[in-house]
Amino acid sequence: MSEKPTAENDVTSLIEVTREGPVAIVTLNNPRRRNAMGRQMRQLLRDTMHRLMVDDPDSRAIVVTGAGDHFCAGADISEMTKRTILQSREILAESCVVVREMLAGPKPVVAAVEGVAFGAGLSLAVATDYVVAASNARFCAAFLRVGLIPDTGILWTLPKRIGMARAREMLSLATEIDADKAGMIQLANEVVAPGTARAKAIEVARGLADLPPLGVALLKDALTHAATTMEGALRAEIDYQPILRQSKDHQAACKAFMDKTKPVFTGE
Repeated sequence: MSEKPTAENDVTSLIEVTREGPVAIVTLNNPRRRNAMGRQMRQLLRDTMHRLMVDDPDSRAIVVTGAGDHFCAGADISEMTKRTILQSREILAESCVVVREMLAGPKPVVAAVEGVAFGAGLSLAVATDYVVAASNARFCAAFLRVGLIPDTGILWTLPKRIGMARAREMLSLATEIDADKAGMIQLANEVVAPGTARAKAIEVARGLADLPPLGVALLKDALTHAATTMEGALRAEIDYQPILRQSKDHQAACKAFMDKTKPVFTGE
């Protein structure tokens, strides 16, 4: 059963968190602006993601979605012209923290995309481990439309997800693609009916939450930091696998296999 939203900040509800069992659902909550991210929302998202990843033992997987009809229209353009260069650097650094948490944090993250995922909204989606897109979803790396290079990690994440050739096309032409095309090029892992992306994402997250937490954490770390070269990938195996072989979760899985039962993983 879903709980009521928790107050992530008493001053604002720009980021809301609800829970369904071991799954924490993080909602970008500015539907009047299609969940465009101003600095306050970005800072709240940074703090929320860190707390869920590091300080919340009750959440084993995270879903990121948007309130209303859209995922996220990108950065709030109304704030952009009011910043100095140094202020812009600070804000971009905040976005980088969010991306690092999502990519290399110990818990799996699933995006539930309805409507638009443009600009930094697209960046957030492709920084997750699994993207569920409603068939009415639209994706666009719209940065060049306003004279900017792509940011919020997408220069690295998009080529890793869909390949360099397609990433160059999306980033350079700033063309919009629909959910079917997103599924075809593997930007989206799954395409579902409108209005069902959140429920499907929670279902996927529940499956991820059932996996051994330590194994998930080390896999995410390896895929983000180590598996960029052959030697890095082999080194990750040598470094991480002996740790996991000694874990209680591995031992529980082996026993459950022999007993033909379902293992319960604790992260130990």
